[in-house]
Amino acid sequence: MDQSHLDVRLPPLWEEHRQAPFPGRFRGVNIAGVELILLDSYVAGLALSELSGGLDDDDIPTLWACITDLDKILPLIGDEYCRSYYARLRAIAGFIARGYLPSAI
Repeated sequence: MDQSHLDVRLPPLWEEHRQAPFPGRFRGVNIAGVELILLDSYVAGLALSELSGGLDDDDIPTLWACITDLDKILPLIGDEYCRSYYARLRAIAGFIARGYLPSAI
């Protein structure tokens, strides 16, 4: 699969995120209807798929749903570490999304 759209910033950002511990106090926490640990897991799966060949058609709606959820919860997170953790996830999702934008006709 052609990965010419792959943003060169994604691999190091993903590695940084992979090394960061999950904010333990937020395990099992739901913010605005979004289960934080599941959101983390979904974006991680998307990142791994993207880095190993790209998303399939079934992944793309999940990507956009994760971006929507991240945009919803980020302003509501008061803990600085947790907010930076999820802001990094948002950046990862944003880099992935650049390869899946509809082209203009």
